[in-house]
Amino acid sequence: MIETYLNEHKERFLAELCDWLRIPSISADSNYKAEVLKAAEFLAQKLKDAGADSVEICPTAGHPIVYGEKIISPDLPTVLVYGHYDVQPADPINLWTTPAFEPDVRDGKIYARGACDDKGQVYMHVKAFEAMMKQGSMPCNVKFMIEGEEEVGSGNLEPYVKNNIAKLSADVILISDTGLIANDIPSIGVGLRGLSYMEVEVTGPNRDLHSGIYGGGVANPINILCEMISKLKDSNEHITIPHFYDKVVELSADEREEMANVPFSLDDYKAELDLSDIHGEKGYTTLERTSVRPTLDVNGIWGGYTGEGSKTIIPSKAYAKISMRLVPNQDSKEISDLFADYFKKLAPPSVKVKVSYHHGGEPYLASTDSVPYQAAKLAFKKTFGKKPIPTRGGGSIPIVAMFKQVLGLDSILMGFGLDSDAIHSPDEHYGLFNFYKGIETLPYFYQYYAELAKVAVTEK
Repeated sequence: MIETYLNEHKERFLAELCDWLRIPSISADSNYKAEVLKAAEFLAQKLKDAGADSVEICPTAGHPIVYGEKIISPDLPTVLVYGHYDVQPADPINLWTTPAFEPDVRDGKIYARGACDDKGQVYMHVKAFEAMMKQGSMPCNVKFMIEGEEEVGSGNLEPYVKNNIAKLSADVILISDTGLIANDIPSIGVGLRGLSYMEVEVTGPNRDLHSGIYGGGVANPINILCEMISKLKDSNEHITIPHFYDKVVELSADEREEMANVPFSLDDYKAELDLSDIHGEKGYTTLERTSVRPTLDVNGIWGGYTGEGSKTIIPSKAYAKISMRLVPNQDSKEISDLFADYFKKLAPPSVKVKVSYHHGGEPYLASTDSVPYQAAKLAFKKTFGKKPIPTRGGGSIPIVAMFKQVLGLDSILMGFGLDSDAIHSPDEHYGLFNFYKGIETLPYFYQYYAELAKVAVTEK
């Protein structure tokens, strides 16, 4: 029995995950390049130990991709598991209760950078695979493709995929980089928002100026930038970029009613975030605003003097990073171009504006009638005792749309994290319940998928 194997080895599974979490695989910082490689080597070895064949660390122009496979029989369906082993920077470090790369298990949770996003969830797949292999119950072929650049836009993943189409051939892609509604309310992600990530630079005078001598006579780029940003939304939090909403499809009344039935406590939501009230686009609920509506947010803004004490200057430059989450039918390149054109038009002639595109990705919407979805539904029902609810997530996994375009494969999103896991934030954590429940549930997905896929072939 797989459950027996899991119970016998659960402490080892946790210890191994903690060892992996101690490796600061921060893809955004070149100072951690060696650590990113070390994390890839750790994963590759654990895949070999679990029973994978053809395990390799595939170099890219950036950080490597870890690949491994186990082909049981060419007559069986193949599941391609995708995930990422890179993590966000730990900043601000002083806000962590315990050091970000010294995993601490307390209150039934693992606290560490990457605990949920995505090392903890990737490791569920490795250990579920190990359990199936050790018990001789692997019902499908499986391939693993775990990258090291998801947190910086997966810039080298698409070239790798395009150059390895035959190698990556499969029937479905299985991803755990999303979450559950709650530990007692399982859910399956059927939608993701796309992303357009921009950086803007506003330049005034050719150097920093004395604010007493020049103040009032020249444009202050920080002031101007703030004014420009304020014009990107109106008083109803509606984005003002011309044609931004042209391709957005409004939910039907039935779809909105179905979404309203998803368990959600606004009071708990506000309490968790220490908010006295919510804020967002007029005419939509919080769940709608955070999943099926497009957004625009300033992710960072800087310029001038920010050190200790005072320095009275008019800065030469000001900067901001701005992201837009997109919904089905919106195209990231088109939206990026619309943003760039509009933002430049907002600038007065007293400043110069530069707009740069960082990265982006397309939105994704899956069918709930597919064999993979039905297999995931049965797996969750088996281990949670209730049917999962289909949800549309607010986050972005841009490569999901790319997989569909390049490989022709749909993805099934079986995430086990929670919104409260503080991913990308200080004190990121992952529940032990969620970690072990994922390892328990994933083998059932393989079992049901193999059974349903066989029936589907027979019916054809």
